[in-house]
Amino acid sequence: MSLIAFTGNHFLADETLRDTLRARGLNARDLPRLAGDDVTPDTLSPHLSPGLFGDGGVIVDLAGVKPDKALLELLASAAVTVAVLDESPPATRVKVYEARGEIVPSPAPSRPGDVTAWVVQRCKKARLNLDRDASAYLAEVFGADLAGIAGELNKLALLDGPFTRETVQRVVGREPPGDSFAMLGAATAGRPGEAVTQLRRLLASGEDPFKMMGAVVWQYSLVARCVALQQQDGRVTEAVAAQKLGVKPYPAKKALEVARRLNEAKIRTHLERILAADLAMKRGLDAGVALERLIVQLSV
Repeated sequence: MSLIAFTGNHFLADETLRDTLRARGLNARDLPRLAGDDVTPDTLSPHLSPGLFGDGGVIVDLAGVKPDKALLELLASAAVTVAVLDESPPATRVKVYEARGEIVPSPAPSRPGDVTAWVVQRCKKARLNLDRDASAYLAEVFGADLAGIAGELNKLALLDGPFTRETVQRVVGREPPGDSFAMLGAATAGRPGEAVTQLRRLLASGEDPFKMMGAVVWQYSLVARCVALQQQDGRVTEAVAAQKLGVKPYPAKKALEVARRLNEAKIRTHLERILAADLAMKRGLDAGVALERLIVQLSV
């Protein structure tokens, strides 16, 4: 009867699927749902014909499945509503969906600010009284894990609000992950306590110290080049820095924020300290201790 492909973020697509089917008189909970090894012509066929009471339906989750042309044709020619969850379909499947049915996309927020805005809107819809700082905390802790955020909001809905950042943090019980750019920014701004806190969060979350040192080296190479650009061209925009450094806008922006606090003499000193810490780690000094000492040195 109809083929509807729900694409984009799996959690959001699943929610959109339920809402869309409900608007068409179908309850997703009452429909068979096939996924993984069950997505075959033999297992699907019994569900693709109307029942005694008219239109039925089936939900097909293609996560981890590579359907061939025959399977797609079977779904497209079904006499019932077929709701397909297909997070990132290739162009060939998109053409089938467009030609034989419809596509309902569910793009996900990715940047921290976008995730925070998504949390704010979800709270408004649920009439959950979280302030923006509390929403930002959930975005920091869970990142792009929207299902995780939704689960925490469901827990908070059972409690009395309003909810501040501190209240939500007590309920969730998780520290925000460290941010290496925030760590370097705090260090160069002369805030060693904040910088060391970021470092310890990164280490506590399982970040490998040697990989972190590699990240510091890479980030400071961008910072050094931004310092050089500023000396050569004066005030440099993020777009110009991204183009000349050959990186995406976000790391260019963060590198510029650090570079604006430095000059050539300071960046040379910082690079010498980074080199010394890197050598100390490779010679067997405790990696965590070496990194913490370096972060404090960069704060001076």
